[in-house]
Amino acid sequence: MSSETRKIKVNGGWEVGSSWILPENYAGQALILAHGAGAGMDHEFMCWFHEALGRAGLLSVKFNFPYIESGRRAPDPRGRLEATYRAVLAQVAEHPAAPRQIFIGGKSMGARISSYLAADGSALAGLVFLGYPLHPPGRPDRPRTDHWPRISRPCLFLQGTRDSLCRLDLLKPALQSLGGTVRLHIVEGGDHSFRVLKKSGRTQEEVRDEILDAIQGWLSEQSA
Repeated sequence: MSSETRKIKVNGGWEVGSSWILPENYAGQALILAHGAGAGMDHEFMCWFHEALGRAGLLSVKFNFPYIESGRRAPDPRGRLEATYRAVLAQVAEHPAAPRQIFIGGKSMGARISSYLAADGSALAGLVFLGYPLHPPGRPDRPRTDHWPRISRPCLFLQGTRDSLCRLDLLKPALQSLGGTVRLHIVEGGDHSFRVLKKSGRTQEEVRDEILDAIQGWLSEQSA
């Protein structure tokens, strides 16, 4: 398994860091994951899934948004976030490994930004959402789904039952507005970062393994 870091230029004069893993058992699928609003690509959550997906045989890519590169806490405007993701997607499409299927997604904010790319018609095979932020905290009356009917690619949602940014009773009917096939994998007891309470009897590693298995199984179906 080989790994490398790259600087990716974004229109507007920005440059962001990225990390790439190309496994020996690579079978032509790539998955790009973007980080959430509160932490960059080096957060432990991102590192775990980045490496695990690489070991699973995917060209695994993660990257920073410009505000993280600049050491700022407030996320960039949506247009800059989208432009950054598009620049990374273009780099993956041009990779010498020639991925035959490129999937995109991310954690929370990263998931939301990837969904805008799909709605705008970016060339991709599907989307993987690790905790989609359906609504702001405490504001279930403000769903972030206006663009969903324009998404025609297959989607995998991984959501915890204790996620304060995604009430499942609101998510389930909203999924019907998506234009592509949809799978919802519910992580029992998981919060927005898929942390579970001690009384659940499960370790964090077990929960993440469950999520990884769900992603692998879904990706295998997309390649069939």
